[in-house]
Amino acid sequence: MEKITIAIDGFSSTGKSTIAKQLAKHLGYVYVDTGAMYRAVTYFAMQNGYIDKEFFDRDTLIASLPYIKLHFVFNPELGFGEMYLNDVNVEREIRTIEVSGFVSRIAEVSEVRAKLVEQQQQMGKDKGIVMDGRDIGTVVFPDAELKIFMTASAATRAQRRYDELKAKGDNVSYEDVLKNVEERDYIDTHRDDSPLVKADGAHEIDNSDLSREEQFEAVLTLIGELAN
Repeated sequence: MEKITIAIDGFSSTGKSTIAKQLAKHLGYVYVDTGAMYRAVTYFAMQNGYIDKEFFDRDTLIASLPYIKLHFVFNPELGFGEMYLNDVNVEREIRTIEVSGFVSRIAEVSEVRAKLVEQQQQMGKDKGIVMDGRDIGTVVFPDAELKIFMTASAATRAQRRYDELKAKGDNVSYEDVLKNVEERDYIDTHRDDSPLVKADGAHEIDNSDLSREEQFEAVLTLIGELAN
């Protein structure tokens, strides 16, 4: 089978990255976590005082975009690429609930989206790539051979995210995580630029009650159907 482009979109904490990593490893493809790219820009904005709960200096962030360098460095121990911001590994820093609280607002900025989409399209120009995010099948790779849209109930997703954060030692409450999930859902689906929607031709997978293995097998079946 010739190399294809696999675009995975969906709501936060639906396990997009998990299935994308599994597929990339199984197929020998490149994996790109576009959410990490938006999180890195968010972390940059937070570190430089461009955004907080009461304030967002969009213009200064936009003016700073030429000075934001993003790239992934493959970690063989983890089996995937870690996010580097201006040559510093920020993989752990960008996964906090504080960054989660601002990332959807950063992702609303058209200039940010344009910069990152251009980079993402360049990464996938030779195919053989699995990319997950919010607008991969609709904007980044509208002609992808396989498009998947991931969903699950907000309560299920919040519980997954809460368990993940607690396992890392973060001091969070389930209620705060659920509120964050619901707020991100609203912003992601209502923004003017590239809102989260199911792409034309995408296969929807509700994994509220699916194990990782069941989800993986379901996607492998879809890939198998493409080869026939």
